[in-house]
Amino acid sequence: MVAGLAAGSVALIGFGIDSFVESASGSVLIWRLAAERRSTDEERIEQVELRAQRLVAVSLALLGGYVAYESLSSLIAGERPEPSVVGIALAVVSLLVMGWLARAKRRVGVALGSRAMTADALQTDACFWLSLFLLVGMGANALFGAWWADPLAALAMTVFIGREAVEAWRGEDD
Repeated sequence: MVAGLAAGSVALIGFGIDSFVESASGSVLIWRLAAERRSTDEERIEQVELRAQRLVAVSLALLGGYVAYESLSSLIAGERPEPSVVGIALAVVSLLVMGWLARAKRRVGVALGSRAMTADALQTDACFWLSLFLLVGMGANALFGAWWADPLAALAMTVFIGREAVEAWRGEDD
């Protein structure tokens, strides 16, 4: 987020906020798994599972709303972000890590029969795609001076985030 604020990059700030959302989502899953460990009551576990799944979905929806608002505001105001080598490096590393992590979470979710864990894998997928959009937007700005590519990339990502939020709410797998 610091690099995003320094560069004035909506996509990089959204990427930073996504990291906080990802951490919150992970905390929700720890809560869900702890509830399963403490109880053998299937009905109680199902209630916690549904609540955890919905919290993951809400976190995605909030992220999408924020990024959409900031992207549109930036485009309308003509705010020109600075190129950020740190942001580009973070996007590349994140692409590698988040792709691997999403697949691992999905495997665990399937093995546990946990819709909440599968929804969290969707959250990590969103981070992967946000990294890709971030890289494209920041790269176009850095290489070609296309200032509008950064907020446009962030805005395009909101469509994906919104779809993931709906799928997580419904408990749908990819």
